[in-house]
Amino acid sequence: MSEFTLRKAQKGKSKLRIGLSGTSGSGKTYSALLLAYGLVGDWSKIVILDTENGSADLYDHLGNYNVITLKAPFSPERYIQAIQECEDADMQAIIIDSTSHEWEGKGGCLEINEQVAQARFKGNTWSAWSHTTPRHQKFIEKLLTSPSHIITTARSKQDTVQVDGKVTKVGTE
Repeated sequence: MSEFTLRKAQKGKSKLRIGLSGTSGSGKTYSALLLAYGLVGDWSKIVILDTENGSADLYDHLGNYNVITLKAPFSPERYIQAIQECEDADMQAIIIDSTSHEWEGKGGCLEINEQVAQARFKGNTWSAWSHTTPRHQKFIEKLLTSPSHIITTARSKQDTVQVDGKVTKVGTE
């Protein structure tokens, strides 16, 4: 007897993982909402985890979607808990606006790693990653295994150059 199960492919079983990156004000949240609606066709089954101080509410004219405000500390565990609440509420599309905070925000991975380095490794941040990385990996695993569509946003930085004494924007860094 085989340990594997043979089944016919079903398009409806696939859940998308979409990442949007752009500078502040580039339309990530708006685009994520339109994508989510295109995927599920029902505003009431869409939720935004808002770490951007209320930016999720700016587009309420689009439809009756849900919002969870996520405030510091932005630890991987808090993101995981918020995603789980969305799944428990049967949300079909979860927008995480933004994942940048999980990495570089207050209580995010960079801050966690610095604290672990000071407390356990005499300031050696390299060694501290052995404790921080598994926490971040659990967050990534939650994104990949969610039964909901997941759309993440992340901030990128505007790159500039100086030519003849004038600063010019040249795209994203």
